[in-house]
Amino acid sequence: MGWSLKMSPNPKPRTCARRPRGGVYNTDVNAAQCSRLCPPRRVVTTGSRPRPRDEAAILEMDRLKSTFNNMIKSVQYRRFTQQCDDDSNRHVEIKLSNDAGDDNTEMEQNDMSPTFRPAPRGNNRRIFCLLAVGFLVAFILGYFVAYVSHKKLAVDPVSCGNQSAVVGEVDQVQKEVTVTPPQPEVTVKTQPEVTVKTQPEPEEEVDPHVGELPLNWQDIVQLLDNKLTTEAFDARLKEFDVPSRLAGGEGDIHQGNLIADEFRRLRMQSRTDVHYVQLQKPDSKRPNIITFGSKDFKPEGYLAYSATGKVEGKLVYGGYGRPEDLDTLQNTNIEVKGSVLLLRAGKHSFAEQVANAEARGASAVLIYPDREDYKFLPDTALYGHVHLGSGDPYTPGFPSFNHTQFPPTQSSALPKILAQTITANMANTLQQTIGGPNNLGGVANISVEVNNVLVNTELHNVFGVIQGFVDPDQYVVLGAQRDAWGKGYARAGVGSSVLLELANAISEMVTKDGFRPRRSLVFASWSAGEYGSVGATEFLEDYLSSLDKRMCTYINLDGMVMGHGGFIASASPLLYNLLEDTMKEVRSPIDSGTVYDMVGTTKWETNVLRPMSIDDPAYPFLAFAGIPSISFHFITPNVESYEYYGTSMDNMDHLKYNTAQRTSETTVLAAQFAGHMALRLVHDRLLRLDVSGYRKVLPKALMRVYRHVYQLVQSGDLKGVDPDWLENAHGTFQRAVANLNTAILHTDLSEDRACRLLNERLMSVEQNLLSPYVSPVETPFRHILLGRGPHTLASIAEMTDLKELHTQLAFATWSVKGCANGMSEIWEEDDS
Repeated sequence: MGWSLKMSPNPKPRTCARRPRGGVYNTDVNAAQCSRLCPPRRVVTTGSRPRPRDEAAILEMDRLKSTFNNMIKSVQYRRFTQQCDDDSNRHVEIKLSNDAGDDNTEMEQNDMSPTFRPAPRGNNRRIFCLLAVGFLVAFILGYFVAYVSHKKLAVDPVSCGNQSAVVGEVDQVQKEVTVTPPQPEVTVKTQPEVTVKTQPEPEEEVDPHVGELPLNWQDIVQLLDNKLTTEAFDARLKEFDVPSRLAGGEGDIHQGNLIADEFRRLRMQSRTDVHYVQLQKPDSKRPNIITFGSKDFKPEGYLAYSATGKVEGKLVYGGYGRPEDLDTLQNTNIEVKGSVLLLRAGKHSFAEQVANAEARGASAVLIYPDREDYKFLPDTALYGHVHLGSGDPYTPGFPSFNHTQFPPTQSSALPKILAQTITANMANTLQQTIGGPNNLGGVANISVEVNNVLVNTELHNVFGVIQGFVDPDQYVVLGAQRDAWGKGYARAGVGSSVLLELANAISEMVTKDGFRPRRSLVFASWSAGEYGSVGATEFLEDYLSSLDKRMCTYINLDGMVMGHGGFIASASPLLYNLLEDTMKEVRSPIDSGTVYDMVGTTKWETNVLRPMSIDDPAYPFLAFAGIPSISFHFITPNVESYEYYGTSMDNMDHLKYNTAQRTSETTVLAAQFAGHMALRLVHDRLLRLDVSGYRKVLPKALMRVYRHVYQLVQSGDLKGVDPDWLENAHGTFQRAVANLNTAILHTDLSEDRACRLLNERLMSVEQNLLSPYVSPVETPFRHILLGRGPHTLASIAEMTDLKELHTQLAFATWSVKGCANGMSEIWEEDDS
């Protein structure tokens, strides 16, 4: 970069105030005054003295040099020379450089023109102040230009917004400067590159703990969907395709350790809870035996928690063991009491079938897979359990820990009769000689011997946690069981694969993509799920006192993929709205539409929703702990269950056949479905729990009770009871729902404290539907709508014991009113 300066010929020389023409210094003028009146003294590098005319030109040139040095401090001159052109006009050329090291440039002489070394700069305070003011004005103008240009840019932050700073740049600024000194005419042109970085005042900062997400909802689900790929699930499903995963066995423990290692690799908070429970298993030395006539059968399969011993009775065929099936036997004059019932598997859980048989007085139950319902090989063994509850039945209501002394007790839901599974071929042999009316039996005797033993078993529940940024003490749990009777590919392999892939995807969203969940996400791997959600229930019993205030929702990942082309779900009414919205977001596995389009947009509740059964892994969370819960399944249309559950046939090949060779693709969609629900629950300020769901369900159950009670009161059989009790309770509940919805509409949800108070009221609804008037030991599933026992509205609607009816009706009434009170502030007025 060079600047060219030209001077007019024959300039008039100036006289120094301190150094007169005669060469004698004026001592009355100090150095500071001299520096203001004349340029610094020159050092002549040539051997001859310049002529007076040349000296005047040089003096003028020195003055200009000093002026430029003070004006542009960042640019240093390197050398200047005096030359004559062809017309004998003298001019001076100044060559400048940005290199500070050029201050000591060697002196040159060309064509008798002297070269001079610059003297030190003068101290001109006035010019310095002017330059400082000019620099400040330039900075303010640059700041303003950068700020205005920044407003036109679309900035997409990648963090939660707590450190939002925007830097603007102004590049390639061209400047032209013209300087006119008193005598010579000077023109300076420059084109330096100037980069000015300014930091405009940021917008209102967001505290890192406020949890404002920098990503909108569409960005979040798109990030998740992009991370869940068929290639990843192909590898993960192969990893979980193991030959054996019996609860507490080597395969189960190994899988648990792998999951814990994966959580630690993702730098999640990881923990393993250890429980010691009683699991019933076959005795290897004394097999279970069934004797019918001259034939003995020793089945490989068994039903855990059956009573043990040996009984003998008439063989009777009882269909599926439903109440209506057993009523048919009674109407046909076939005695059920003391008999051995032969039942088809299906329609109900094994535990419910055995409980129904026990209620009718049967002494034992044999359950088999009928060929009309199960298409697998007729010699396939069947496994299951018959505990009409969940968890370790020998520590009901409290967790099972080692070396902890509890009084000897057992669950009231354990059967007192024998139960055993047999193969389809064994059942066919029995039916051929069963005899009796319509071949329903009641003629020939059969003996059943069950020798199962209790084994104290160590179980590991493995947890990984992604901490929330606003309400970390509130969390959504996604859970899957690891164990299975055989390979358990669909039962446990798919769910465990989805659990880890979701943990991996969401962890990456938090650490790399700027996702900031308000609430925590817990990924749980349970053991002993095949014995009645033992591992999960032990967790619930351990933390039951605090779960209602901390656990927002449970999403079950077991059995997510059973087939192709259909979809069913079981859920708390609080989650119906979230379920519907998620179906509208996730693609259909059969076409370009959504799951909502696949199931039918006009009657989706009828086509999708199913009552949550007692053997659903989500059931203890909902009916025992009062946590809003959901299970869902991609399944073959017009099929309600997966026929290979509880058999050794639950493997990769059979699931691929059921999914039309699209297991990985369907698993991706199932993972997206669970992920969308979980992210919505931890993303939104207001929890996606819609109390309006119970406004549809509760009135139907109350109306059945009202009609039953009204008829008994009108007939005079029931005295001292007013059916209006239920009507008043229903009215209180409806008003509480309306008031809560109004409070939501009129609350500023950006206020964290107000939002949390609303969320706590929403979370209390499910918990307050648990009857406080029954024991969790005697009646663990205390939910008055979705539980089991005499306290439920369904049982009260059919109750014939009038004294018991009077008591349970009062309890149910106050349970409904208590739920309504939990949704309201204490001092809100109520007209009831």
